[in-house]
Amino acid sequence: MKSKRSARLIDMTRYLMENPHTLVPLTFFAERYSSAKSSISEDLTIVRQTFRDRGIGLLETIPGAAGGSKFIPYILKEEAEQFVNEIKQALNDQSRLLPGGYIYMADLLSRPYILRQIGRIIATQYLNHDIDAVMTVATKGIPIAQSIANLLNVPFVIARHDSRITDGSTISVNYVSGSNRRIEKMVLSKRSLPEGSNVLIVDDFLRGGGSAAGLSDLVKEFNCNVVGISFFAEGVYNGERKISADQYTSIFKINTENDKISVSEGNYDNKVYGYLDNKEN
Repeated sequence: MKSKRSARLIDMTRYLMENPHTLVPLTFFAERYSSAKSSISEDLTIVRQTFRDRGIGLLETIPGAAGGSKFIPYILKEEAEQFVNEIKQALNDQSRLLPGGYIYMADLLSRPYILRQIGRIIATQYLNHDIDAVMTVATKGIPIAQSIANLLNVPFVIARHDSRITDGSTISVNYVSGSNRRIEKMVLSKRSLPEGSNVLIVDDFLRGGGSAAGLSDLVKEFNCNVVGISFFAEGVYNGERKISADQYTSIFKINTENDKISVSEGNYDNKVYGYLDNKEN
């Protein structure tokens, strides 16, 4: 049955947003709605303009017989800054300070809206990279990894500190924890990453960088490539971190020295928005 334009636009928008980074041929929509390709092209122009005006994402058009449309979600700088300022106020609550200089963040990292915005900010940083998987270590980084993987439309992979019978054959690495200097173990199923995969490493918090360095070593054991490393937040660390400052990005920087919380912005927006401007023009 032929669909009305209003119905096509709603369903088309839903489909594209549920299948980001997926090339959808023009013929798919034409057959789905029993409509002419010319009508579908006009519909996609409306969707593309709306996505851009609302800061939802970019709808790329690939010409030719094998072409189609691909939705790439992102977040505009203004919306990202507004979100960061809101979360900064929440993190600056002095009651969040825990013994040992730790900060309570579990309530924030359990809210779908916050996780979605974190995912959009981190995914936007890697718009110009080919990513095949998002990796984290159990357990606090899992919801962040899932949010990012959903927007990039790739699997998310979870390394653990011990193997399980359901993992099958595994690969493990030993690493030195940056915060407590202990030797720890990290394990991942051999079926988790195909050789040559481009991997984005994410976690909730950076201290000494031991876990991130361990994840990087684990990626290399699979003959895969580390595309980048991103954190929700990083803390002040007086020693030498296991990863250098140019290897990672963070959304927040948190200082808990002198038993007081002080929160500032991280380096999450470096270069990405200039890239976005070039893609849109």
